[in-house]
Amino acid sequence: MIEPTSSLTDIAFAVCTALDRQGFRAVLTGGSAATYYAPEAYQSGDLDFVITLRGTGGEAALAALGFTRKGDFYRHPRSHFLLEFPNGPLAVGDDLIKSWSTARRDDELLYVLSPTDSCRDRLASFLFWNDFSGLEQALAVFHAQAHEVDLNVIKDWCRREGHSQKFGLFASRIGAAP
Repeated sequence: MIEPTSSLTDIAFAVCTALDRQGFRAVLTGGSAATYYAPEAYQSGDLDFVITLRGTGGEAALAALGFTRKGDFYRHPRSHFLLEFPNGPLAVGDDLIKSWSTARRDDELLYVLSPTDSCRDRLASFLFWNDFSGLEQALAVFHAQAHEVDLNVIKDWCRREGHSQKFGLFASRIGAAP
């Protein structure tokens, strides 16, 4: 049950589980994935899920949780968090994402970008739009999940996207060699 005190993570597990039971594979992405990995450093105001597998009854599953559609978002009367389902495919820059992390909590599950891909996703706004808040979010995810983040993947991706210099700034901020 979603309450006014439900965290973004609580809602993410509830939504992902309800959709999964209807045959949908919804992967938490964007700032909400960063919040999942680094809640003390960054708080998103919405939850972004990209659907990678479609089933039936998705609207009914969300309605059963208390969500109603308002334009491009879903709202819950007892929560300030919005749900959004951006169009796929699930990707970071030009890289299609074909695997993600699966977290389990009691009888619930959550599909979420891996820590490495969450870093890349947050870095994308810095690389492509010079959004320094994206850099800060990527740093927060890295510091919270350093043992799970593959810097070589991020470095290679930045190079392929034409932003090796911006990777250098990210690397220097985490104390790694560019």
